[in-house]
Amino acid sequence: MSRTFGTALRFVLLTWVMFGLGYPLLEIGINQLAFPGPANGSLVRQDGRIVGSRLIEQRFRGARWFHGRPSAVHMDPRSSGASNLGPLSRRLARHLAARRNRLLAHHPTLAGQRLPADMITSSGSGLDPDITPANAYLQARWVARKRGLPPASVRRLVARHERRPWLGLFGQARVNVLALNLGLQRLANRNRDDRMGH
Repeated sequence: MSRTFGTALRFVLLTWVMFGLGYPLLEIGINQLAFPGPANGSLVRQDGRIVGSRLIEQRFRGARWFHGRPSAVHMDPRSSGASNLGPLSRRLARHLAARRNRLLAHHPTLAGQRLPADMITSSGSGLDPDITPANAYLQARWVARKRGLPPASVRRLVARHERRPWLGLFGQARVNVLALNLGLQRLANRNRDDRMGH
């Protein structure tokens, strides 16, 4: 009995060392060497400080910025998830109508237009960092107007940040909102400097 117990205990300890300690450390080492950016959260730095992550939606307030998808979890990364409301849910229909009405209250010119779905629907995670190009181009009109920037410049900015499906097959075309807004800030700063220089 004690011999069997000793063998089992040694096997448990060996298994724990190999798979509970060794394997995770090996994975961390490989990821740090091969994929240091994603392994550390795809953090974005500006002027030496962390301003966000390319993997998690950031909150931007006001019409001077591009906005991500609505979030069922209020963009709280500690409670990632969706509303879990089905397509026949009356509550979901009320949520979508309320979001559309809020959008139209700020942008009445959108009345009667078919909106990109990601303008009023939340993602499965509630933290989606990307929007569709159609959403970004639509927002570009009022962002340019609010900032006093040439609309064509803002559209070109969106085009530069547009990412196509990988190998043309996997995923969907998308625009990362954080990267786009950081580019927008640089564009606005350049535009301001040009005006002051003249």
